[in-house]
Amino acid sequence: MKVYTKIPDTLRPYFDKEINAYRQAMQAGDLHQAWRHLERAHVIGQAYPYQHSYAHWKMLQFGFRIKSVREIIGQIPRLLVGGVKSFVGKIPVGNTGGANILPLKPLPIEADIKEMFRAAGVAGR
Repeated sequence: MKVYTKIPDTLRPYFDKEINAYRQAMQAGDLHQAWRHLERAHVIGQAYPYQHSYAHWKMLQFGFRIKSVREIIGQIPRLLVGGVKSFVGKIPVGNTGGANILPLKPLPIEADIKEMFRAAGVAGR
């Protein structure tokens, strides 16, 4: 069993870029784009406990912001368990992390995110 603890330095800028784009979209009031960037950050960071948990934390905050009971309730267990699943390497690869997606359902990864993984030298995606 492979234990994941820290996002590789080569992948971290891609995660940070999505989080920054999320913040900018929120400041601009573009909730659709903000959510899209959170989903992308989730896919990029989901194998790493801190980034995975952080993405769910931001999704929970987003749920409060848009007053979505479904998102709030959906994010609480993901926030509590997501980082642990990352730590032990048991994640549904490609899952975008929102309450509209089953928590354990793997999804296809967008081509540009696959390219990020390749450029970062992250195997197994």
